[in-house]
Amino acid sequence: MFVKFTNCLFRGTIYGMTQHMRKMAVMVYGVPGSGKGTQANLLADTFGLIHFDTGRFLESVVHDPKRQREAIIKRERKNFDTGILVTPSFVIGEVKKETIKLAKAGWGVVFSGSPRTMYEAERLVPLLEKLYGKKNMFFIRLDVDAEHSFRRNGARLLCKECKAALLTQYYPSKHPTHCPICGGPLYRRSLDKPEVIRERLKEFAERTAPVFSYAKKRGHTVHLVDGRPAPYKVFEAAKRTILRRSR
Repeated sequence: MFVKFTNCLFRGTIYGMTQHMRKMAVMVYGVPGSGKGTQANLLADTFGLIHFDTGRFLESVVHDPKRQREAIIKRERKNFDTGILVTPSFVIGEVKKETIKLAKAGWGVVFSGSPRTMYEAERLVPLLEKLYGKKNMFFIRLDVDAEHSFRRNGARLLCKECKAALLTQYYPSKHPTHCPICGGPLYRRSLDKPEVIRERLKEFAERTAPVFSYAKKRGHTVHLVDGRPAPYKVFEAAKRTILRRSR
C-alpha cells in the first residue's frame, strides 16, 4: 500500500501499520541499476518501514506540469534529466520535514540512495540520529560494477500507471509494451540512456561515495552487500545484516 504525506508517495505495508512497526532508519546505496529501489521495497515490507523513494519523489517534483514555468524547476529538471544531481539545497528541506513527520507518527523509514551528497548527509544524518538513535540506523551499500549498471539500466522499463520496474531479460516478450502487473503502458526513463548512466556513475563516485566516509567518522558501519546476484539473494544478505545488528 502507499501512504501519502504531502507530495510524496511512501511505500508501506499492512504489517507496518500495526504495533509491529520498527523504529529504525535504513539507507540503501548503490550505482544506477544496483537495485536500491527493489531492496528498499523488500526491506520496507519485511520490517514494517516506509520506503521514502527520493529519486521518484524528485522526478515527480521536477516534472510537475503545474510548476514548469518556475525558473528553479526548469534548472533542476535539466539537471535531473541529464543525470546531474538535483541541487542538494532544493531537496534537503522537504526531505527533513517529511522525515520528522514520519518519525513523530512512529514510522521507521528506508531511503533508497539518500542522503546522496555531503551537503545532504551533514544535515540529514544528525537528524536521523536524533530521531532514531545511532544503534537503529543502518547503511547498506549494494556493490555493483559499471558493466552491470549499464546492462541493467539498458534492460529496464517502467510502468506509467503502477510505477513497477520491468527488466526485459526476464520477460517472455523481447519488446514488451504493457505492464504484466496492471496492464499499464511501459516506458524507458530518460535517466536510463547510456550517456546519462555514464554521467550518473561519475556523479556517484564524486558526490555520493564521500558520504560513506562521513558516516564511518560518525561511528556508523557501512555494510557492503554484493548486488550482482538475483534480487532475492541480495535481499537475504541485506536482511541478515539488519537482523544481526538488531539482536
